[in-house]
Amino acid sequence: MQTQLAPQFANTPEGIEAARILGKCVHCGFCTATCPTYQLLGDELDGPRGRIYLIKQIAEGQQPTEKTRLHLDRCLTCRNCESTCPSGVQYGNLIDIGRKWAEENTPQRPLMQRLTRWALKEGLTKPALFNSAMGIGRLVRPLMPSGIQRKIPLAKNKVLDQATNPYARPSAQHARKMLLLEGCVQPGMLPNINSATSRVLDALKIQLISAPNATCCGALRHHLNDQVGSLDNAKQNIDAWWPLVEAGAEAIVMTASGCGVMVKDYGHLLVNDPVYAAKAKKISALTKDIAEILPELQNELVEILGSDQKPGVVYHPPCTLQHGQQIRGKVEGLLGSIGIGVRLCNDSHLCCGSAGTYSITQPELSEQLRKNKLNNLHIACEESGAEVVVSGNIGCITHLQQEDTPVVHWIEIVDQLLSRQTTSTQ
Repeated sequence: MQTQLAPQFANTPEGIEAARILGKCVHCGFCTATCPTYQLLGDELDGPRGRIYLIKQIAEGQQPTEKTRLHLDRCLTCRNCESTCPSGVQYGNLIDIGRKWAEENTPQRPLMQRLTRWALKEGLTKPALFNSAMGIGRLVRPLMPSGIQRKIPLAKNKVLDQATNPYARPSAQHARKMLLLEGCVQPGMLPNINSATSRVLDALKIQLISAPNATCCGALRHHLNDQVGSLDNAKQNIDAWWPLVEAGAEAIVMTASGCGVMVKDYGHLLVNDPVYAAKAKKISALTKDIAEILPELQNELVEILGSDQKPGVVYHPPCTLQHGQQIRGKVEGLLGSIGIGVRLCNDSHLCCGSAGTYSITQPELSEQLRKNKLNNLHIACEESGAEVVVSGNIGCITHLQQEDTPVVHWIEIVDQLLSRQTTSTQ
């Protein structure tokens, strides 16, 4: 797809990148077959190919409209289309550029939209503020609508062993050290995820440490068109992690795949920054989802937990893991090696509708996708006999939460088995 860049974009990094990405698209339309919003709405402009045409029009100087912006807003950024595309179109990077251009060249959003997006950027990215709000929310949770209740999980998940303290972290020192990004909302919503990860790695003789000055990964701001703010987040994290990297931390562990895909992109986002480019490239290379770390330690884990048959689970792979990071099969393989049967539901490649803040900015589409996903997950549970759904991203976990079948991070299942193993040998 040839693109004649308009003068205002011709010599800019964004314009050059957009033209390069657009040049790879061959109009084949394979992407539409796996696009969740196209499947729901049946509109070409609500699929990747249609959105690519809209971005091309902006790049060539056509004035975007509010309708243009709406079609770009409706994209989940699930990047399923990237997994399908035979030409390697980097759609995720292109949609971010297109949204920025559309935002800059259309009238201001309605007041409520602006207030909502501001509250999301400023409220969710500040843990102290968010944690206080979450504490208040838990007190009044029974009085709230079910949709909001899902966003306020109980402090301790019922699927976990009640003897386990979800806040306890090991204090042992180990020669091997890795960094952990605590995250913005995860410590306040489901603190056991990070704690469980620390305990599991401790059992494998790895010490997990946090940098006190680390902040939000920047994904939330980035996808809400605050690219400047997201890069500020990235630089703050690089500054916080760099001394620990120089001191020998061998990886930066992500327990939320949505954060992981963002941090792995630091090298790309800061490639033109003379101060941060080299450091950002190194940070991205060191960043690993926990689904990449544990398979490398599979033999040690099997030695501790054995491979005898254990209760099975249904696994919902997050889009940010399977499409954004192109990591597939690792969680299933690891859990299978320790005797946990793993079942995927039908259409496991499709987004659940969480997609960061999408469930708030596009609630109707998000809810449709959630219902479709839960229906498939329930069928998989009934057919396999599993009583638990596992995932690898805080957004998916809270979005899919319901009363009858708990949804937890898969690392919590491993942690629970380790806890029971330790108790039985004492």
